[in-house]
Amino acid sequence: MEIRRICLLGGSGFVGRHIAQLLSARGIEVVVPTRSRERAKALILLPTVDVAEADVHDEATLERLTRDADAVINLVGVLHDGRGRQGFADAHIALARKVVAVCGKNGIQRLLHMSALNADIDGASAYLRSKGGAEIVVRESGLKWTIFRPSVIFGRGDKFLTMFARLQKFMPIVALGSPNARFQPVWVEDVAQAFVHALFEPHSYGRSYDLCGPKVYTLRELVALAGRWSGHPRPIIGLNDTLSYLQASVLERLPGKLLTRDNYYSMRTDSVCNCEFPFSIAPAMLEAVAPLYLGSSDDPRARYDGYRRQHDTR
Repeated sequence: MEIRRICLLGGSGFVGRHIAQLLSARGIEVVVPTRSRERAKALILLPTVDVAEADVHDEATLERLTRDADAVINLVGVLHDGRGRQGFADAHIALARKVVAVCGKNGIQRLLHMSALNADIDGASAYLRSKGGAEIVVRESGLKWTIFRPSVIFGRGDKFLTMFARLQKFMPIVALGSPNARFQPVWVEDVAQAFVHALFEPHSYGRSYDLCGPKVYTLRELVALAGRWSGHPRPIIGLNDTLSYLQASVLERLPGKLLTRDNYYSMRTDSVCNCEFPFSIAPAMLEAVAPLYLGSSDDPRARYDGYRRQHDTR
């Protein structure tokens, strides 16, 4: 299957920007719909990328944007349930249905879909259940689909380690809910590489891939590392299950929603996997990458050590 033009939904987001860069480097035309061109200004400079201000939830608009595409990549997702298009049902399940429908109308066979580790219609949280529902839509589409299910994704500009690093800059201690929740963080560049590899690999048709890094960490360990690498290590007080739930109940009512009860429910299932990373990609160690963007890269020696560790583990 020859692929020359791709519609990249969610292309202005964290993972999408990396995928767009890789595809552009291959000379592939990429259409990136976005609600605001300002959000995607870094992509506008890429020679084969066309940033279109559009509402991807409008099916007629989506059909127009995908009319000349050979494949669609859907990365759209929200972490917190909201109203309408910012809610799990619309952002995950309803949009997946619209994508499948316009692929059928425009004769597009290839679809790559971003899900989440532990996605399941019987999952522990509404987020995981909605991701599981979207997977069913994709699996039953009759298209040549590939689904990716990553653990938490890290990299420059992430909303996970960077958030904990910033919090420790201003807080004397960290009261941490669900401190024993387990994650297997995966580098954003490795996730992007997996998407691009799969795009051209027929053996990936009809397959799902769990994406995890090489090492498992507890949330307490990740927060401690974020503090140390950013130069602001703080004492961490782990909260028990009851206090973790109460903390999530309070934080979800504050602006920004640092944590919600649904996040708490998601963390009750370990975000880890016991499988090889696909397409012969050797996933990067967290220690080789995160110090470079969390603050220790200001130290030339730390920067050198980080690059050396990255070279040794790739």
